[in-house]
Amino acid sequence: MTRISTAVSVALLTPILAAAQSPGRIFANAPEAVWIAPWGMPADSFGVFYARRTFALAAKPDRFVVHVSADNRYRLYVNGVQVSSGPQRSDVMHWRYETLDLVSQLHAGTNTIAAVVWNWGPHHPVGQHSVRTAFLMQADSPREEIVNTGADWKLKRDSAYAELRVLPIDIHNAYYAAAQGEAVDGARYPWGWEHSDYDDRDWFTVGGALRNATVGLVHLHAAPGRGGYGDGSGWQLEPRDIPPMEESVIRFANVRRSSGVAASDGFIKGNDALVIPANTRASIVLDYAKTTNAYTVLETSGGMGASVTLTYAEAAVDSLGRKANRNDIAGRVITGISDRFLPGGGERHRFQTLYWRSGRYVNVDVETGAEPLRIHDLHGIFTAYPFVERGRFASDLPWLADMWKMNWNGARIGAFETYMDTPYYEQLQYIGDTRLQALISLYVAGDDRLMRQAIAHFDQSRIPEGITASRYPSELTQLIPPFSLVYVAMVHDYYMHRDDPKYVRQYLAGIHGILDWYGRHVDDTGMLGPMPYWNFVDWADRWQRGVPAGADNGHSATISLLYAYALDRAAVLEEDLGVRAMAQVYRARADSLRVATRKRAWDPARKLFRDSPDSAAYSQQTNVLAILTDAVPVAQQRALMERVLADSSLIPASYYFSFYVLEALQKVGFGDRYIEQLAPWRAMLALGLTSAPEKPEPTRSDSHAWSAHPNYGLLATVLGVRPASPGFRTVRIAPALGPLRSAEGRVPHPRGNIDVTLTRESANGLRASVTLPTGLTGRFEWNGRSVALHGGSQQIRF
Repeated sequence: MTRISTAVSVALLTPILAAAQSPGRIFANAPEAVWIAPWGMPADSFGVFYARRTFALAAKPDRFVVHVSADNRYRLYVNGVQVSSGPQRSDVMHWRYETLDLVSQLHAGTNTIAAVVWNWGPHHPVGQHSVRTAFLMQADSPREEIVNTGADWKLKRDSAYAELRVLPIDIHNAYYAAAQGEAVDGARYPWGWEHSDYDDRDWFTVGGALRNATVGLVHLHAAPGRGGYGDGSGWQLEPRDIPPMEESVIRFANVRRSSGVAASDGFIKGNDALVIPANTRASIVLDYAKTTNAYTVLETSGGMGASVTLTYAEAAVDSLGRKANRNDIAGRVITGISDRFLPGGGERHRFQTLYWRSGRYVNVDVETGAEPLRIHDLHGIFTAYPFVERGRFASDLPWLADMWKMNWNGARIGAFETYMDTPYYEQLQYIGDTRLQALISLYVAGDDRLMRQAIAHFDQSRIPEGITASRYPSELTQLIPPFSLVYVAMVHDYYMHRDDPKYVRQYLAGIHGILDWYGRHVDDTGMLGPMPYWNFVDWADRWQRGVPAGADNGHSATISLLYAYALDRAAVLEEDLGVRAMAQVYRARADSLRVATRKRAWDPARKLFRDSPDSAAYSQQTNVLAILTDAVPVAQQRALMERVLADSSLIPASYYFSFYVLEALQKVGFGDRYIEQLAPWRAMLALGLTSAPEKPEPTRSDSHAWSAHPNYGLLATVLGVRPASPGFRTVRIAPALGPLRSAEGRVPHPRGNIDVTLTRESANGLRASVTLPTGLTGRFEWNGRSVALHGGSQQIRF
């Protein structure tokens, strides 16, 4: 566990983001550092080590810039104060480093820089790439070279930590791909290692003869990476391009249950210590009152021979592993990932988990030996990507505010150094999820940095055949070809919302590879033939593995139309940014797919598309894709949409794919029915959910941000704010209030905020107040009427 001695000992520095520089060139004129690790440190086994460099400064400098990285991860301290953690998750060919100015924590005299570094080993998170366990600090200029990793650094291999495996029984046999738990023996922990006054004389000292040292000693790889002769082995370094993750104290809201000891509200507030007598077993259930992400902090005294086991869960379950109302724990248990601490005696020892956990409930099981254990404090340090809630939506329908809060909480905890499908079970960035999460980020936070990184990640994941991986970073390659088509739509989303054609243009070649891969699978019917890999589209109950009819064996109307959907968007990108002749090719392919699919999969009797020509299955998914791609004439789309909503025999869309259902609803002019489609989200609130789940009950994950997309829809469809031209250079505001009498909201825009206030004055009458950022123009539309909008405030009445 890392030790934080006081409440003010965390002073995370904002990295100097240098994304515009060529990879590795930030090191060009600096003295060389080397990657270091203790003697005998395994390259790929579970392990933790500490690194220290004590040095003297004649005076406090005005600048002290260093570049830091590690494999797998590190936390960095200067004179006992935590200043950074990382590196930003990526792959080996794009390994990240942080650039930090340490001057605020330095002083004249003796200073100590210290780091804890760990490798999860063979049971690492699936999203974690690795070369081997190591640490790097590189001076930015000769003035800082005294701290270059190499000679005079002190290293200590840890003996306190062990991994605590997550077993299938702990998570009810669900798929798990995140970090394992931690077991820590406080009696073996080097307390105070990060402080200047710690005695490190018995630590291993890195010698000066590095060039001929073995890998097991210290010299692992020259710092710059991307060698001058094209060396592509080892870490290929690139600068961090996203901000540091938020870290802030979060306390439990309630003690929900206790046995063997009485825990008070004063305890969870950090005011009263909890004393567990000698030879006692005690159990406490603590409740954050919402799903969240947090590092656990535990401060103890005494307790030699004691153990403290913390188990994290999104919900309490019954004996069969079933969830009920998420507020209910009576007769239920907390199972899941666990951390275990052996306090080992001593006074005011403060533990913090190396990595964060997700969930709502924490079950604390304590067993003491001959010495009582005093728990002075137990709380979390919330962490997530630092999104700021700039957007907002309010109305005269109160439960929509509760839904907004639930969805935003899920969006927050579903984003760390990448977007994540589920922060509890996987922490993987999947394309299908990420497209929806990115739109929420744009509309609520106005922050596109994680979206840009995701687009780059997916482009880097492409295999030689042309398609992307389904998720990335991921050490295990998984291929879901339909997600590659969703990736094309995501790049188009960015193009419509950000005026950055140079950035988008660099991904056209990758898009071309994806679409050509699909083009090679079109057979003589004009539809897609048999398709390899996992052709997942949606977690529909009647689709085995989420795969629609015809996807594996050929002639899937669903995926043929999804291919057309991607081609339509790629044609826009090529027309505006690439080769116009290619745009024509894409449009011709899309038209051919529409014609072939309508010819073979349209059922004139039911006036619906089958999922494949030879299938008796009909789905919402296939038919809304027909609307979104104009596979049916515009004049017939409203009638088809009516059938999609009314026909209960259709395979229904999941929470995830309902995004596309709701986009089709908006496209045909049924936006006024948007809110009535949100009944499942109202049911989530009734279940006590505090983030939107993966799917309807029984659901594995209680926090799946792909289900948070109504926060985008409230702003884009109900409030009606959407780009009217690429780059959001102009805006179209076309409200669809449905049952609402009033609504108001804000959408962040690259130029500023778009503020809209709406009040119905009669069945067809509306009073609107609109404020646009300076320089932004557009149109306001209502019931077939339209007025021009200009920068600044304006009042509109219909």
